[in-house]
Amino acid sequence: MSKTSEPQIKEPKSSRNIFQEYSEAFVVAVILAIIIRAFFVQAFKIPSGSMIPTLEIGDHILVAKFLYGVRIPFTDERWPKFTVPHRGDVIVFIYPDDRTKDFIKRVIAVPGDTIEIRDKKIILNGKEVKEDFIQHTSPRIIPGDILPRDNMRQMTIPNDYLFVMGDNRDASHDSRFWGLVPIKDIKGRAFLIYYSGARPDSIPDSPFGKLFAFFAEGIKWDRMFKIVH
Repeated sequence: MSKTSEPQIKEPKSSRNIFQEYSEAFVVAVILAIIIRAFFVQAFKIPSGSMIPTLEIGDHILVAKFLYGVRIPFTDERWPKFTVPHRGDVIVFIYPDDRTKDFIKRVIAVPGDTIEIRDKKIILNGKEVKEDFIQHTSPRIIPGDILPRDNMRQMTIPNDYLFVMGDNRDASHDSRFWGLVPIKDIKGRAFLIYYSGARPDSIPDSPFGKLFAFFAEGIKWDRMFKIVH
């Protein structure tokens, strides 16, 4: 006569074991987040209007850090390099005049290019560049000997450097004023607006409080998940 097997009864986990499991999961999640941020994708918030109309104040963007290669600590080497910066790329980089700050601009000229600005027009390698992604807010033309905003002498971009400008040309502090960006200081290329919100001072009071106002009027739904070109 065969014996029937009795069902196994699992002992309930102690609160200590549950805490340990959650702690381990949290630590793994933190480590993964650090790795992703360091080597793959990082989030940035747009604080100024220098890239209008492409990027607006309050846009939150994702930047691909791995495309140009990740900088090896304590060196100027990057690995692996999937591509190099191209004209038109929107990049995040360390601001040369204050290395505690990150700037975002568009690559206008790469190593070997000659660039000149004549009455707000970009002359690249001897030809005028047609740009449908920019805006000018001032009709005034400033002579180059006063300010290089609208007129700048021809220059050749040396190896390992880039000339960058904001799309909001009359209101951008860029390579026209402070010079070139070392390629080694690039943090990555912007590729997606994952969230866009109104400026805090533009969110109106609401009888349901700021939380309701934020969701009802603070989110710019038409900008959500837009690809950055």
